[in-house]
Amino acid sequence: MIALTMARLTLREALRRKVIWALAGLTLILLVLNGWGFASLPGMQTSYGTLTSGEARLLASELLNLVMFAMSLIVALGAAFLAGPTLSGEVESGIALAVLARPVRRSSVLFGKWLGLVVFACGYMVAAGLAEFALVYWAVGYWPPRPITALAMLSAEAVTLLTLALLLSSLISSLASGVVAVGLFGATWVAGVVGGIGTAISNEGVQRVGTIAQVVLPTDGLWHGAMNAIQDTSIVAQFPSAAKGFPFLSESAPTPAYLAWVVVWVATVGGLCALSFTRRDV
Repeated sequence: MIALTMARLTLREALRRKVIWALAGLTLILLVLNGWGFASLPGMQTSYGTLTSGEARLLASELLNLVMFAMSLIVALGAAFLAGPTLSGEVESGIALAVLARPVRRSSVLFGKWLGLVVFACGYMVAAGLAEFALVYWAVGYWPPRPITALAMLSAEAVTLLTLALLLSSLISSLASGVVAVGLFGATWVAGVVGGIGTAISNEGVQRVGTIAQVVLPTDGLWHGAMNAIQDTSIVAQFPSAAKGFPFLSESAPTPAYLAWVVVWVATVGGLCALSFTRRDV
């Protein structure tokens, strides 16, 4: 009961923050620009001639991966900078002392806050993602082959990052926790690109960089799973060499073992966060 109450209060507080309106504005701008861009694809003149409807859908498949990465970055920023003030900000302002003075367990309060942020992040990702898919379908007639899987992977990516941000906010200031979380998100993505290049050139040492990064912080592995579910199923077969090195193509979906590791990772980081928050002076 306490956890659900805290989840509801956290969700209500998140909706009141200015960062939410900033995220909504960025998403709206992104959708408008995307609608204009995708609508111009059919019949577009190129140096190779006019794009056919099939070529437009194939190109839209790849561009949609790029757009969804931008959207996942927006979610990452929102998750990181909402999770930070949830713990560290309330401790610094004294709000946590007023709440925790009552006979409630800190772990219940923490779980409720985490649950509220998860509901917000996943709800935003599903709503924004479906709006983008519908926009692309209206413009060029392309619909991702596995949209539910794609949205699930993107939502899991957001949950992973906000869990990390909560752990960081239990250790350092709210602003620093957000900056570090977003920095790690970007570094992991870059490491994934480096690993893809290593795969393309058959360099195991370079390839291992991406593999290790996806294990240490699973956001990039989940992102590759989302790309695989969004892109046209024939695109990897048509461009097998490009799929290995291009950062917006994914050869395969995550294995069940990797998805199990993501669950273990989130549970472990969440447990460390609970331990840190329990021992922290408020």
